[in-house]
Amino acid sequence: MRPEAGGGFALVIVLLVVVALGILAGGFSHSMLVETRLARNANMEPDLEWLGRSGVELARYVLGHTLTIPGESGIASLNQKWAGGPGATNDVLSEINLSDVPLGSGRFSVKIVDCERKVNINIASEEVLQRAFTFMGIDAAQQASLIDSILDWKDVDENPRLNGAESEEYLRGSPPYYAKNGPLDDIAELSLIRGITPELYWGQGGSNLQPRSLQQALDSRSLGVITPYSGVGMSELFTTFGTPQININTASSSVLQLLPGVDATIAGAILQRRAGYDGAEGTEDDLPFRTVAELAGIAGLGPQYVAQMQRFCGVMSSTFEVTVEASMPPYSRRFRALVRRANARDVGILHFGWD
Repeated sequence: MRPEAGGGFALVIVLLVVVALGILAGGFSHSMLVETRLARNANMEPDLEWLGRSGVELARYVLGHTLTIPGESGIASLNQKWAGGPGATNDVLSEINLSDVPLGSGRFSVKIVDCERKVNINIASEEVLQRAFTFMGIDAAQQASLIDSILDWKDVDENPRLNGAESEEYLRGSPPYYAKNGPLDDIAELSLIRGITPELYWGQGGSNLQPRSLQQALDSRSLGVITPYSGVGMSELFTTFGTPQININTASSSVLQLLPGVDATIAGAILQRRAGYDGAEGTEDDLPFRTVAELAGIAGLGPQYVAQMQRFCGVMSSTFEVTVEASMPPYSRRFRALVRRANARDVGILHFGWD
């Protein structure tokens, strides 16, 4: 072998070794960078969590103190401070801000939403479910299967109703799973129930309802065309928390129409009444209902009808979802809590966690 050839081969070996070492060094550097970021994130987690908990404590204070304000103690409405409204301008809450609150080296924003603005799916009767599906534009032929499947999911036994489904059917799916046979913990569980499609769950959020059967939607999906239901979805009508009564001061027009005898015209009149003269909710001139009996002033609702509405609706909310956006740049975290307000001094935390 010529010396030149041997030297060239050695040079190639040296270059390969240098490249390999460079790759190893680069990998090590990247690993150290990742480890450093993970360590930094770990160090920030406690601070972000305390920001989140601070936001929840602020929400508890605002919810509790609202009950001590003259004129606001007996109701829950969208013009109150907790809902983002102005509240009582001469009260201590007027100086409190729920958005972009500085604390230490971080900031947080709080959003509070009452659960009684929707229907509690865990205690919704067959009649309420039927009104909901009729409102959503589901034909009667498909309603029976959907309603029985929901009721079978919530009941404690494995005996399917005439048009329902229990674990035996769900276990034949892919992946297989058991029926809940208990109350829903999260409204997203509806998606696990037979017949509840994404279109039925999410809806389209529109206000002009055009009746569409479940089978029509399924047929369109089988053809590869996803056609969402017109109007609202179940996620906009139902929740898994709250009392049996719908708060007529915070419920949307869609939810109000789940009340017996309330159509779009009556629901619109209810919203117009509580919005006040400017027609915008959450402002100083709002006129929230102080009692359910005041519904008698709405055209189409008489005193005899209103007397029957006491068990379906109210003017107060006791369960609230609190969302806290906490940030310590460049890191941020979203926390969620569920609180229940028994009185001004008792606003307890039922759940706290982060997304």
